[in-house]
Amino acid sequence: MVKRQSKSQPTWIDVKAKLASFDRTGLLHLVQDLYAAHKDNQTFLHARLGLNEDVLKSYKQTIDRWLWPDVFLKQDVSVAKAKRAISNYRKAVGELSGLAELMVFYCERAAGFSSDIGMDDENYLSALVRMFEQALTVANALPADSRDALLARLDRVRNTSQKIGYGVGEDMDFILAKYT
Repeated sequence: MVKRQSKSQPTWIDVKAKLASFDRTGLLHLVQDLYAAHKDNQTFLHARLGLNEDVLKSYKQTIDRWLWPDVFLKQDVSVAKAKRAISNYRKAVGELSGLAELMVFYCERAAGFSSDIGMDDENYLSALVRMFEQALTVANALPADSRDALLARLDRVRNTSQKIGYGVGEDMDFILAKYT
């Protein structure tokens, strides 16, 4: 193994140069090892290669787990992990309609949890408002038949959010008026 002279971290250029020396079998073994190494890699490959009937299912499960945890099992909340699921989908597939669906689903789960459980974490609620605006932006880029159903769901999120507090409902009123 040759040691790198530079103290900087390897980059994609370094990886690409090494991959150029792989034959087909070596490259397949590398992908197989990455596949076995982590569930996120499996999800990525399944989504990128279109191997699941419902590409969004695993991403929605991740969002649901981190935005609406089982409080009786003392599970924690993680906005970052829920948002990472959307980011991972964007990298794996990046289809605009799927991205909009995940963003709207995020808003539905976060608003529902906040309303049902009484979540009063300001960072959680701020992230909900930001995602609401992002979802509106992406949904508005879709054709009317797809867009209208998503906007109706976001309007229900806005209605649910009126009773949350911290000005979430008012912020969503303003954002919805700005984008529709």
